[in-house]
Amino acid sequence: MSGPIDEFTGASDLGMSAIEVREGRQTNIGRLGIVRILPTKGRRTIGPWCFVDLMSADDVASPPPLEIGPHPHTGLATVTWLFAGSALHSDSLGTEQLIRPGQLNLMTAGNGIAHAEQGVATASVAAESGTMGVQMWLAQTERTRHGASSFQHLADLPIADIGSAQAQMLIGELDGARSQASVDHPTIGIDLVIRPSVAIPANPTFEHAVIPIDHAVKVEDAIIEPGSLGIVPVGFEELRIETRAESARLMLLGGEPLGTKVKMWWNFVARTTEEITDAWQAWQAGDENRFGPVPSPLSRIEAPRPPWLKAV
Repeated sequence: MSGPIDEFTGASDLGMSAIEVREGRQTNIGRLGIVRILPTKGRRTIGPWCFVDLMSADDVASPPPLEIGPHPHTGLATVTWLFAGSALHSDSLGTEQLIRPGQLNLMTAGNGIAHAEQGVATASVAAESGTMGVQMWLAQTERTRHGASSFQHLADLPIADIGSAQAQMLIGELDGARSQASVDHPTIGIDLVIRPSVAIPANPTFEHAVIPIDHAVKVEDAIIEPGSLGIVPVGFEELRIETRAESARLMLLGGEPLGTKVKMWWNFVARTTEEITDAWQAWQAGDENRFGPVPSPLSRIEAPRPPWLKAV
């Protein structure tokens, strides 16, 4: 782990920390830079959260457009959260919904849905972070993952003021502030700004992920830098978070452990390889009963061939 560890006290105790720190990895979706935070080696889920991408711009003055053509999903809910700019969500339910910073798009795939995302206006992003937003997935439970798809847009989300910190509630409840987002598993998702330290109440049955956006933070005795992930196990009744910066922004995600292993490949979340193969074949065949048409001018994204299937 790189960075200014000596800015914080307690660095000598990092090796004994209960909190695991993992570095994300750089990748690209088209011309858009991505830091993939989750899944990480040896860890697929934190609560039901199974995927976290930080969307970044290499050229802060002129970031590339967000253009992701129609593609399928199964067994997950997408959670889209922007820090800057705006984007148009389109899906096979017939939805066309503009999203701006401070608003939440939550799309539940169930047995199958297709969607596209297109940037409409790209605002300048903070020079110190270059992060335009976060794309996240929730793995669905056995009760809902074979069910119907749905879409929720929440334009007005509650805010909890905790000491000097401000928490905007994407999903779940904190200190009396409760999001109206509907999910199928005990979950929390927070956009948190701290100045300069705070103790956040935590559900001890939840495991948590701490994802700094613009500045390094210290969680208990672990240092977590932007582009990295702090994994907090169950058992914590509060999380002590601090920064040496004037303020720091971070995503705090969590939930009860999912209780089952998930399989992830391309845009599908499932329990078996056979389920993923079936979804891939349906997309390749243009099965509109499972993945309907998307009202988008962008080109359909073709799926790669699963590595476990022999070429014909």
